Order: sequence, then C-alpha cells, then structure tokens
Amino acid sequence: MNEIAIIGMSGQFPGAKTLAEFWQNLREGRESIRFFTDEELEQAGIARSLFRQPDYVKAAPVLEDIDRFDAAFFNISRREAEILDPQQRLLLQCAWAAIEDAGYALDNYRGAIGVYAGSGGAISSYLLEYLAHYPDARGDTGSIHHLGNDKDFLATRVSYKLNLQGPSLAVQTACSTSLVAVHLACQSLLNGECDMALAGGVSVRIPHIAGHLMTEGSIFSADGHMRAFAADAQGVVFGSGVGLVLLKPLAQALKDKDAIEAVIKGTAINNDGGGKMSYMATAARGQAGCFADALAVADIRAETLDYIEAHGTGTAMGDPVEINALTRVIRSDTQKNQYCAIGSVKNNVGHLDTAAGITSLMKVVLCLKHRRIPPCIHFNSPNPKIDFSNSPFYINTAEQTWERTDSPRRAGVNCLGIGGTNAFAILEEAPPESSTQPLSAGQNKIPSHYLVVLSAKTVTALQHRLRDLLHWLEESGKEESGQAVSLQSVAFTLHLGRNHFAKR
Repeated sequence: MNEIAIIGMSGQFPGAKTLAEFWQNLREGRESIRFFTDEELEQAGIARSLFRQPDYVKAAPVLEDIDRFDAAFFNISRREAEILDPQQRLLLQCAWAAIEDAGYALDNYRGAIGVYAGSGGAISSYLLEYLAHYPDARGDTGSIHHLGNDKDFLATRVSYKLNLQGPSLAVQTACSTSLVAVHLACQSLLNGECDMALAGGVSVRIPHIAGHLMTEGSIFSADGHMRAFAADAQGVVFGSGVGLVLLKPLAQALKDKDAIEAVIKGTAINNDGGGKMSYMATAARGQAGCFADALAVADIRAETLDYIEAHGTGTAMGDPVEINALTRVIRSDTQKNQYCAIGSVKNNVGHLDTAAGITSLMKVVLCLKHRRIPPCIHFNSPNPKIDFSNSPFYINTAEQTWERTDSPRRAGVNCLGIGGTNAFAILEEAPPESSTQPLSAGQNKIPSHYLVVLSAKTVTALQHRLRDLLHWLEESGKEESGQAVSLQSVAFTLHLGRNHFAKR
C-alpha cells in the first residue's frame, strides 16, 4: 500500500497569511501580484537609476510580515533572530503550525518525524543584504551568520528546535524543490524511516519590495502578470511564499483516526538529461516520463484524473511543451477530448521559486477538500501552439463544482525545475471513512458539557488564540464551509492535541 495521507498543512502566500485566505483568493480569482510606486521602491533601497529605466517592471508577489518572528517562542535570542534568514524563520513557524493543524502536541508525541524542505537561492539572499549594512559580519564557515543563512541548515534547524528525530534533509532542485521534497518524504515514510514527515519549501526574495529589469530573451514578464497557456503570455514574475504538509502512511492515519485532507496516491521524479535546447529549457520526454511513472506508482489510469495543476511557466515556448508532454501520456490511455481541467496557481500568486511545488500541491488539496475547481485567471485565448480542442484538457475560466464520477476525485500536480529535475504527484480525495466524526466520550453516554482549554506563552498570544478559535468556529459553522463542527472534537483536540503553556 503506497498511499500517503496529508493530515496537516500550513502556509503563507502573497495576499494570504492563512490557507483560508489563500483558498478564498483562488475561489474569487484574485491576483496577488503587487505593483509598486516609485516611493515604495526608493524606500526599499532600489536605486532610482534602476527603477526609472523603461524596461524595469515594478511588480512582484509579496509575502507580508517577513520581518516579524516570535523569537522567544522558539528560545532564540534577538541577535540570532536578526541574523537568521527569513526563510529559516518562516519555515520554523510553519512547521509548528502544520503539526498543530494535524492535532498533534510535540510534548506528547513519541514517534519519529522527518523534515524534507528547501529554500531559495543566494542571488537575492538575506545575508547579502545584511552584509551591505554590517560589513564586519564576515560570515566565516561555522559562524552564526553562516549557520543562520546557508541552505544546509534549513531542515535541521526545524528538527533541532522542535525536537524532531526523523531524517532531516535540505532539498535543492530549483523550482521543483518543494514537490521533490514531498516525494522524498513519501519514500521515507514507505521505507519506515519515520512515522510522520514534514515536507515543503520556502522562498523569500530580498530585497522584498523590488521588481525586475527586462532584457531581451529573458523569461521575465514584461507587464508584471503571469498568463499560463494564454496567447498573450509574456513570462514569469518571481515572488515569495512558504508551505509545509505533514504526511503519514494512509493505513496508519486511518487507524489513528487522523483528519485526512487528501491522499497522495503516487509520486515520481526524474531529470531531462542533455536532450534539450539548453540547460534552462525543459523537455517533453522527461516530463512525460515522470507523469507516467507517477501513474504507475499510483496504479491508476490517466483517464481517471479530473484536474491537473500544471507547472505553467507562462512562456510562449514552455507552455506548449508541457501540454504536449501531459497529452502524450494521457493519449496512451484515452482519446477523449477536453474532459480534464487544467490550471496554474502561478497566474494568481506568481512563480514562488522553491516554494512553487508545495503551493501547487496545497491548491489541489484545497480543491479536493472543498470539491471546487477555482477559475484560471488571465486566460482569454490559448497559446496558438496549443490545440486544446484536440487535447484532453480545457481551461476553466469560472469556478465550478467538482462533480464526482465513477472514480474518486483525482488530480495531478506537475512541477519542473531549471536544470531538468521534474516531479509529479497524483492526489485523491480523502476516503469516506476518514470523515470527521464526534469522538467517543464514554461507553454509555455523551456528556452535555465540555472543557475547552487554551494556553500560550504570553497573555497577548493567549488572546490571539482565543480570537482565532472564535473566528474558526464562526467560519466552520457556516453552511458553505462544508465542515461539521463538533464541540466534543474541538475540546478533545485542544486538550490532547496541543502543547500546554503557562498562560491558560
């Protein structure tokens, strides 16, 4: 049995501090790419001589509050927190939140939890910006500056601070990093190397408020928008984001009565090799092989996929290659046309670099959970090199209900990395037996009163927890949320699925 359950998630994306906000933005077809004024750019330290050039695009997907971090919560000094790359800070917070989302308290959990994650590159790194202001901080090997900013220490810092004793690996394959991390975490679970695993990635561009300079032949968008598969697609806008999922073998998750968000049926990774136009290019053969391998692992037919979350580079050459690769695999199973929806979250939030794959995966999980397919925005007419009418795919331009067919709702996630490392994941909706049920409170009768406990390290944090709980109960109680609220389950989770702190 190769299935892996997704039992917890946490993420922050442009325009969305929570997954609930992220889902709402997707449903409403919002674009979360910000366009900057000259004043904002100047305040952020961008030279006037740069942003006043006619080819400078004043836009980027921005992650809010990257300068905020609860250092005391993780027993980190103020000085160390200032030196820490925001990517390491954000991933640490995200890891704690993902474990809490699954209903686990680290004080009580005795199993081994692995960490598989990657971060963005040194081209726009926090350390380079830090050294510009503090030139005496040389960052020698083994120094606090080195340990706080090098990619090697991203995953292991999470393991150290949260006392996680499973495998802890930094994963780096450029844009496919975070989906490759999910694949490796699944393999680790199937091999029995850990009981649960955190997987995902983070990317934070520094300076944060900054656009990009267009050059001839570059992959960057000329107008600051991304339009995957569209005739007017002009290229990429890079931005910042962070996301992690908590994984567990499906059989064990069902046995433990975990709240299952979705099921990973199969994953695969490979590389294009040298058979392509350039190192930065992608190859249909490699993508197709990865997709086919994931289907084989999942042991399902391609025809049973209702939706594919594509990589969607939004480039005139990349999009047709991707559609060609995906079509090639599906055509070995069915000749049906335009039955499978396809889209790309990049049209909403831009290209989040090493966090792109986990962003796509989380979008699909939310689609499966809510049984909705959000609109693919910025699509008016197709790339002339893509013949959608004679392909298995169609672009849904309006939100639609995800109707169930003879098979469970299923989707694919395709992710590509510069350098040729491809990753593909097959996801399925949570099994019916995992639906949330009120927990047993005794052999004879269910009590009529429950003790709802909350705690935090500070009074302010406790007030925030109370506010967040009330908001969650209010939102979950709405008919359109699709969630059944059980006060019994809420009380149970807050008592046994949370660490308990001094302020109560």
